Amino acid sequence: MTENQNPDKPWYVAANGIAASVFLAFLTTAGIFYINIMPAVVSGLVDGLGFTSQQAGYVSSANLYGASVGALAAVFAIKHIRWRLWSFGLMLAILLIDFSSTFIAQPLAMIALRGLHGLLGGLLVGIGFGIISRTTDPDKTFGYLLFIQWGLGGLGLMYLPGLVPEYGTSVLFYALMMFTAVSLVMLIFLPDYPVNSQIKSEHKGPKLALMKLPNLSLLVLVLTAIFLFQAANMGLFAYMIAIGREEGLAIEFMSPSLGAASWVALVGAFLVMILGSRYGRMLPLTVGILVTAACTWALHFSEIASVYLYGNIIIGVGWAFVLPYLFGICSELDKAGQYAAMGGFASKMGLASGPLVGALLLRNEVYGPLINAATVGLLLCLVFAFRPAISLDRK
Repeated sequence: MTENQNPDKPWYVAANGIAASVFLAFLTTAGIFYINIMPAVVSGLVDGLGFTSQQAGYVSSANLYGASVGALAAVFAIKHIRWRLWSFGLMLAILLIDFSSTFIAQPLAMIALRGLHGLLGGLLVGIGFGIISRTTDPDKTFGYLLFIQWGLGGLGLMYLPGLVPEYGTSVLFYALMMFTAVSLVMLIFLPDYPVNSQIKSEHKGPKLALMKLPNLSLLVLVLTAIFLFQAANMGLFAYMIAIGREEGLAIEFMSPSLGAASWVALVGAFLVMILGSRYGRMLPLTVGILVTAACTWALHFSEIASVYLYGNIIIGVGWAFVLPYLFGICSELDKAGQYAAMGGFASKMGLASGPLVGALLLRNEVYGPLINAATVGLLLCLVFAFRPAISLDRK
């Protein structure tokens, strides 16, 4: 029975309906929602707790590296656990950690606690992805996931930074707790999504464990490209409010600007849906990455409000436009899905490494080297993506 209805549990929503897609999207986002409000988190730690931008960057990286490990663990665990019970326990633990974070004021303690949060959150995200794959139309659910992450992330970026001076850093963690609590309630209404016998038999075979060696070199190249793309973008995104502040921009201007950029970024995803692979992959990747790199470099002139605003908007559109093509290359190289899962791991590692490298580059709140590093990272991404993209286009 794919649609509802479990007569013993009539409160379950239809397994492949809109409500289920929304609830699964919330479940999958609950563990890593802080990624979508990263500039607010970094600036909040600086403004509310007196952390340096470097220390705040280390906190963000710890959170993201933990999420990378948790997501990788979920790949091996999802077939062997009771996903509903684990999701419930993980969300309760995440709520407790977010609440505990409101009492932490020391950088090292915050780094350790947020690293644990990332580990549990990444595991929850991996479980969510595994359950989404059991629906009849996972692409649709991933669409809802994108809208929720970017849409609510934009809302958080608009309002949370302005609340920190009045209510303290705790407001950031309370916002995360509210999102997790809503997701926890939604979990009650999700059906069981059991693994059917056909999928079980397919996963028992040796084929899934073997890599196609002719594609291995292409895989390494595209994984490197994904890592560089995510690291370059997140390394800059995490410090975006700090960059604007250093250039004399007011938080009343920056918060709406970043929120608008997050919402407009959905245009990039729509462009991918419209264009698909009609023009191959190399052409859209080249245009998308070069435009994103140019706007990244233009942030050297962030003292000009319009440069800051439109630069962030175009970077957001480029981010949402390029990434699906990079993941699409992984999927085309291996239809079984292993390479796509590895692409997800490379993505999270890039997201974690960007703020860390940014923190290492920061000296006396000077952001020029960080902007240059992000620009170079994007150009290197294009270099590494070239051969895999061209290979698929020729086919």
